[in-house]
Amino acid sequence: MAGRRHFCGRGPSIQSTACVDTSTLLGRFDGQSRLLLTTLMSGVSGAKAALTVFQRQQRANSESTLTNFILTLCRDEIVSTEALTLSVKPLVCLFPPVFKQNLLIFLYLVNSAIPGPTVLLLLGCLAQDSNPTPWVRALGRQLERKLEMNFKDPLYSEQCRQKLKQLSENLGGSSEAGGWAECFSRQTEESESYCRRDLLEHGTQRKRRASFDADVDADGEEEAVQESKRLKTDNNHVDEPVDAEDEEVRMDTQGGSASAAETPAVRPHDGLPEHIRGSVLHMKELLESQVEWDQSATDVFKVLNECNATQVEVLCETLNFPILPEHTLPKLCNSILSLSPDLSYSTAASLIRSILLQKVSSLSEPASRCLVTAVTSLCSRYPRPMCCAVIEPVLEDRNIGPPQTELLNRLIESCLDSHYRLLILQMTFRIPWREAVLSIIHSLLDSKLLLNEEVFTHLTEQLISQGPHFTKSVKFAKMMLTVLTKHSSHVTAAQKHSLTSCLNSNETFLKKSLQASLKRIPDA
Repeated sequence: MAGRRHFCGRGPSIQSTACVDTSTLLGRFDGQSRLLLTTLMSGVSGAKAALTVFQRQQRANSESTLTNFILTLCRDEIVSTEALTLSVKPLVCLFPPVFKQNLLIFLYLVNSAIPGPTVLLLLGCLAQDSNPTPWVRALGRQLERKLEMNFKDPLYSEQCRQKLKQLSENLGGSSEAGGWAECFSRQTEESESYCRRDLLEHGTQRKRRASFDADVDADGEEEAVQESKRLKTDNNHVDEPVDAEDEEVRMDTQGGSASAAETPAVRPHDGLPEHIRGSVLHMKELLESQVEWDQSATDVFKVLNECNATQVEVLCETLNFPILPEHTLPKLCNSILSLSPDLSYSTAASLIRSILLQKVSSLSEPASRCLVTAVTSLCSRYPRPMCCAVIEPVLEDRNIGPPQTELLNRLIESCLDSHYRLLILQMTFRIPWREAVLSIIHSLLDSKLLLNEEVFTHLTEQLISQGPHFTKSVKFAKMMLTVLTKHSSHVTAAQKHSLTSCLNSNETFLKKSLQASLKRIPDA
């Protein structure tokens, strides 16, 4: 706990765990974070509302992140207990249970936007809560599973397990005739009977009102039978297995209401304006066909310039861009690049994220020619959206490997000018370094990058703080050598002294070369 700092350098305040003033807690955060906090405390639908707020904040400022928000929640507060003793607890533990529940659901939904170590830090703080609710405990374990950290602990408590066991025994056991099967069968029969009677009565009333002949009555009978068959088919789906984790998050995001299952399915594109919906359906036909695209096919994509951010997200979801076969990417990207005027930043970022992020992140071997062509062509036209929508999430992914490194290095060398290379370097200052990330930083520093004094100071701080983790890393040593030879003019006397201590712990064959390069840098 001694390593944690209090927000903005202010001394610790004393809160009572018995009655916490949430307005006081909100004062620990900046304006954007306060809006997010207030939304998360708004009730059972707070997680979904917070997701909307966060997406709007990102559209307004593409560089906004949740890292500072999470770190502030993890800072210590001195609290007084009912026994009038003082203790130290993370700030997040002082918020009401509904906030913690919504926070965990929200983090599950935006998991890819937050570095894994930051989420684990928050989960560690929540573990210090003396009286967590069953939902908070279950959602915390679910998030750990999402991060592939904990598969041992069940999502449910022992009390919940006992209740489920008792319910199963009361129903006669799920594996015996007359148990769960009889329960669902009885519900199905009652539903069929009620719906058939209701439909027949409705058909009779229509006959009386409109004085229809016998043919209409027969049509009503046929309609009732078809409806009965449909209902029977739907009810037979009860026994199909459902992923427990996905179902849990879905129910919680909707406020835990079972009534959502009774509403008819709504297709994502149903809410779009008529002309946009027609273009989306035409796009879907083109992507699924094997024919060559002519100019008229390309013109369909002009509707992208008429879509707002929400409509673009619906369009991407409808067209299933993340799972689009790679051989279709060149045609798709050519159509996007042919648009005039260029797409807005938010539209381009949403498209690029949907089309490329999953494909790049999941690479286990060098990228295909089609994927490389798509990435480089979109990066050349829309460099900033590519940096924020694909490159930054890939850098933050703890599973980044040689295929991703090779692709990003290709973009650095061939598609990005000095301004965007500098932006990527600054992105690496906000994440824990790994061997793959070292390779990318080395490429950036080796690309005649022009560093200003502020950026070089941040780079030096990272070299000194993260260097002890890479004492045997040749990649780290080569990166240091590049800094000391190509960017030596930025090194100050204080930085030289700090770097000397860092180099003394190096254990690679480049140690003497590093020390010699550092000595050649003048002290003044």
